[in-house]
Order: sequence, then C-alpha cells, then structure tokens
Amino acid sequence: MNLSNYRTEFDKILNRDYITDVVRPMRKDAFENFFKTGFPTQKWENWQYTNLSTLVTEPFRLSEIPDAPKFSPEINPYEIENINTIVIYNGHYQKAISTVPDGVQLLSSLDYFEKNSNEVESLEDSPFDHLNTAFMDSGVSFVISQDTNVKIPVRILFISNGEESIMSNPRIYLDMGDSSSFTFIEHHVGDAASFFQNASFFASIGVNASLDHIRIQSNSTTTQNMGNLKIKQETDSQYAFTQFTDGSKMGRTNINVHLNGQGANCALNGLALSHGKQHLSNYIIVEHKVPHCTSSQLFKSVLREKSSGTFNGRTIVQKNAQKTDASQSNKNLLLSKDALMNSNPQLEIHADDVRCTHGSTTGELDADSLFYLRSRGLDLRMAKSLLVRGFATECFDTIQNEKVRSFIMKRFNNWLN
Repeated sequence: MNLSNYRTEFDKILNRDYITDVVRPMRKDAFENFFKTGFPTQKWENWQYTNLSTLVTEPFRLSEIPDAPKFSPEINPYEIENINTIVIYNGHYQKAISTVPDGVQLLSSLDYFEKNSNEVESLEDSPFDHLNTAFMDSGVSFVISQDTNVKIPVRILFISNGEESIMSNPRIYLDMGDSSSFTFIEHHVGDAASFFQNASFFASIGVNASLDHIRIQSNSTTTQNMGNLKIKQETDSQYAFTQFTDGSKMGRTNINVHLNGQGANCALNGLALSHGKQHLSNYIIVEHKVPHCTSSQLFKSVLREKSSGTFNGRTIVQKNAQKTDASQSNKNLLLSKDALMNSNPQLEIHADDVRCTHGSTTGELDADSLFYLRSRGLDLRMAKSLLVRGFATECFDTIQNEKVRSFIMKRFNNWLN
C-alpha cells in the first residue's frame, strides 16, 4: 500500500505556522500509528465490504488558502429556518457568515485542548481517527454549561467544492453539562469533483443531559466520506441520533456509543438512499456497561441500480449490565436486481437478566401491494413511490425539530422523483 502521498502532505502540515509545540508531538504520534497500519483492507473483518482503493490511488492533498472562497459562499440552497449555522468551506472556517446562539460556547481546538490539559479523546484502533488527529484542519469544539437548554439548533455546514483532489479532517468535540439539552446538526454538501472528508466527532453527555444529533450526508457522489463518532453517556442521559444519507461515492459512518451511567438511553436511526455505484455503510457498536440502560438501532436502506450498502450493528452487554433493554432492526429495500446489501446485526451478551432483540430483512417491493395500488388508479411510478415512502419515513420519527424534518423530507422526495 503506497502511503507516500500522505507522508508528503503530513510534512507540509507540520511546517504550518499555527502548529504549536503542544500539538506537534500529538500529530506525529498519530501519523506514525496510521502509517504503521495503513488503511484497512478488505481482508480486515469489519472492512471486507468497504473498498478504499480510491484513498490510496488518488493523490489527495491538503486544503490550501486558494481553496477557500474569495467571497462568502452562497448557502441559501441549504437554508433551514430558525437554526444557527457554522460554515466550513473546503476545510476553511467562514466566520463572517457563522453564528451560534446564547448558551453555546464555541472554542478552537487549541483552546479546547488547553481546557482539557491537552488530553485528546480518540477512537481505539481506528486508522481513520489516527489520520484525523494527524491532519485535523478544521477543529470546532462546543461546550454547553450545566442546566442550559439551548432552544435553537446549531448546524455545521461542510461545503466541499472544486476540481482538485482535496482532503479535509474536521475534528469536533461536544461537551454537555449535567441537565443540559441541545440539538446539533452535521450537514455535508457540495459538488466537489474529488474530495476526501474524514471527520471525527466526540460527544460527552452529562447526567440527565439530552442531545439530538442529526447527520445529513448529501455531498457529491464523487466524495469519499468517513465519519467517526464516539459518544459517552452518563446517568439518565438521552442521545438521539438520526442520519440521512443520499450523497458520497463511498460513505461510511462508524458509531461507538458507551453507556456509562445507569438510566442512559440512546436511539440510533438512519436512512440511506443509494443509486449508481454508491456504497453506503454503517458500523455500530453500542456498549452497555452498567445496569438499567436502553438502546435501539433502526437503520434502513433503499438501493437502486448497482449501488450497495452494509449494516453491521453490534450491541455489547457487559457482565454487570443487568436489566438492559436493547433492540436492533435493519430493513433494506432493493429496487434493482443489481443492488446489493450486506446485513449483520450482532448481540454479545455477558449478563443473564436482559431483554435484547435483533432482526434483519432485505427484499423487493411487495408485488401484491403494487397491484393493489395500481388497481386503485395509481401508475407504476406513483405506486412505487408511495410504498418506498411508507417504508422509509419511520426513520425520521426521532427528529423533534419540524423545520429540520421538513428539510430532510424534501431531499427524500427529490430522490424519489
């Protein structure tokens, strides 16, 4: 595996003026760990369905000053009413058009590291998080104080445009104080001809705190999008994650949730819409470490043409995690004979007083239902659209904000049409 291009780009980033003596050793260690293992291959168990050859053969480079927009980018096509937006364009923070509401403390990565004694959260044994740590170039950190209810959602809008093969490695930290609440949106868009986005997201949810996390992945179908998420939940905390994916040539989300406090609950939902030769996948680990926690996973995919996808959901119930209530559901709809879905729900249970379920279904549109709808006067296209809509919309039930839900439903309807 030839990683010399990444070595060249890493040497460039070390010479940048803003790389401090505190961060430089951190970056070096991370890059050496990445260089030692390289990118996962399809011989790795959890990567057998993910083809990463483009990341090796394409000479992705760092985003430079000329890759930033000369004028503030137009974001009206991505407008969602009554939210605050932070704009990052090709890895460059657009301060002039970025806003945050009261109650949200926005920090740079350096400020956040200093606040936390220069300790860096990481995803264990993840080559992509090592790569992110080495190259992190658009870090943003949020701190929500104790007893703070942030009523207006905050969105990070990642825009990737241009003809060059650029890579960006955003690193996001979100610390939520006890009894706080917040809605956070990741939104990936753009028409880049060739782009590699490798983002790491870390959330720490305090006692009795609540986080709604919405991830919209609608960037170009020539983008390689890797999302690495690590969530830590304390006692009685709530985490609701909803992902809508209709972009990226290769899109993969790696989700790790640690239920560390009793009464914690996480609900993970996702809908992937793929066509052409897209490959969209979700790899999930939810670990119940203490008693009386609940978790649910509901992921659906609609695939047409020669697209493919993977769901690999794993729930781990540790020995002392009695009274666990966990469920997994993966449902997939194939609209083409050439579409392919790989589904592997898993339960790893070390306790004896638990309620855990999992299930997976993959199939085509029901012929009897199509016949019934057509007998009532609908043409074939309308009948199919109605059935797909009925199949998919359950995934959006956890989105509390009506404006955000309406925006996603519009994207969904455009894809159907």
